[in-house]
Amino acid sequence: MQDTTALYAFENTWHVIALIGTLVVARLSVSYLKALRIHRAAVVEFIDSALIAVLLVFCILRPFVIQAFFIPSTSMEDTLKVQDRILVSKFIYYFRDPEVGDIIVFDAPEQALQGQEGHKDFIKRVVGVPGDRIAVKDFKLYRNGAPVDEPYIKETPWYTWPPGAEEGEEVVVPEGKLLVCGDNRNNSNDSTKWRLNGQSSPFLPRQNVLGKAMVIFWPPRRVGLLH
Repeated sequence: MQDTTALYAFENTWHVIALIGTLVVARLSVSYLKALRIHRAAVVEFIDSALIAVLLVFCILRPFVIQAFFIPSTSMEDTLKVQDRILVSKFIYYFRDPEVGDIIVFDAPEQALQGQEGHKDFIKRVVGVPGDRIAVKDFKLYRNGAPVDEPYIKETPWYTWPPGAEEGEEVVVPEGKLLVCGDNRNNSNDSTKWRLNGQSSPFLPRQNVLGKAMVIFWPPRRVGLLH
């Protein structure tokens, strides 16, 4: 299940290069088009502005600062709805690690792909950071032995995890890893479901994290900060 896909129209690097090349050619051509001589200054200013904007977005903002995504699945309901457009901060985790409660976009690890090939971006909520002891039982998530208040989830979890949670078994998050769950706990391809070679493989590597979801910017009735 793919939980997010990139919103940008120009995902392919060659598309970006072609766009920049087109703007450069247009910029150079203006000087030789007599028909545009009267408006040449305005046309040149427009093309220069467009070229700077494209370079800024695709060479600086998108790789390092912020990126837009849309939501195609129900795994984060009711926090995120299908067709929501969100902005993801890509620089915040240069300064700190993901924290419990953060909604993150990440490169799905092998165990999350369920045999599918290729690159996929997922969006989930962090429920465990290194050192945390996590279990799901009695229709609640437990962290470090205490039930967690989660007003954002769509419904209480119907499952027990790990299988021995009722007898006190917990999953301990190792260094460099995270545990993540969808807010739609009973319909989410997340840490509690991930398996590799027939064994539970719940941990998301820290280096797979792409950024923190910050705000819904579309549709207008849904605009707001994410918590």
